[in-house]
Amino acid sequence: MSELKNYLLGDYRETIDYVDKVSRYGLTKFAPLIISCAITGGVHGKESNPNLPETIEEQVQQSYDVYNAGASLIHIHVRDKNNLAVNTPKTEDYLEVNSLVREKCPEVIINNTCLGGRMLKPDGSASPQLLVSIGAKPEVASVDIASFSSTLKLAARKPPLSGRDNDETWDVSYLMTMGDAARTVELMNENGVKPELEMYDITNIKYISNLINKGLLKGPHWVQMIFNGTGIYPSVENMLSVTRLLPKDSLFSVIGIGAAQTAMITLAIALGHHVRVGLEDNVFYGPHQLATSNAQMVERVVRIAKELGRPIATPAQSREMLGLGAPRQYTYNK
Repeated sequence: MSELKNYLLGDYRETIDYVDKVSRYGLTKFAPLIISCAITGGVHGKESNPNLPETIEEQVQQSYDVYNAGASLIHIHVRDKNNLAVNTPKTEDYLEVNSLVREKCPEVIINNTCLGGRMLKPDGSASPQLLVSIGAKPEVASVDIASFSSTLKLAARKPPLSGRDNDETWDVSYLMTMGDAARTVELMNENGVKPELEMYDITNIKYISNLINKGLLKGPHWVQMIFNGTGIYPSVENMLSVTRLLPKDSLFSVIGIGAAQTAMITLAIALGHHVRVGLEDNVFYGPHQLATSNAQMVERVVRIAKELGRPIATPAQSREMLGLGAPRQYTYNK
């Protein structure tokens, strides 16, 4: 019988509850740390770091490596086989990757990107809703819960790479209405997919509350916030403010973009939260030092957590905390 308890946000975010734990036991009595790894992403690629996995074969191998390093959840953007500079438009490509990852990683939680909103095109029109991966039935899928804007600077993909001949700057606008958010979560519910609620700003909480009030979200809620980059400023105050406002039956995970990554994930570990790392979020291991692999990123998290006394969640423990069942099996026929 599992001994997991007091792992929801409401169990430890109040000062008195946190002090009661940490003053007597350090971090040893906090919930085991769920480590997520975003192995690829959908924007930059090997032009930014040659160790970033783009092909399906590379993604499957690095998924296996981070699984062995201590990651319980793997977040995957599948690239277009005919143009590795962009995301695939095909659900069957996600099904292929999910099937191959499951073969090598029998217990890991498979997470596909979804987004759920629409991208604003240069002519002012909007794309259809971005829902490609849901039909592949990942166990978890990310939904970017509210609108945001950003400017992305992308380097040319020099031979042998292809797909972008010159350096480019993109002004990106992502549109997510409350109606689109509801439709995305409804579709996830129909396919047995747990939403990973990605927040970029503290005001995004109202979108989560709206979905809960409509009866579309059932706890425990898996909430992930982006600090730095397109997300909120990376600060202690912002992390504390967000977690005070989220539903009590949530699990909170932190993404630190770029140079803010190590500081933000260390803070999250110390506060009892969970973390995501990977080459989607940061191609550097240190100043002017490219990461050698996604596994290197996960290994650092494991070391930090162990030094702080925080236990690492197994995939089975992560499944229990997230309210997931047994590992989903996939069948892909070429």
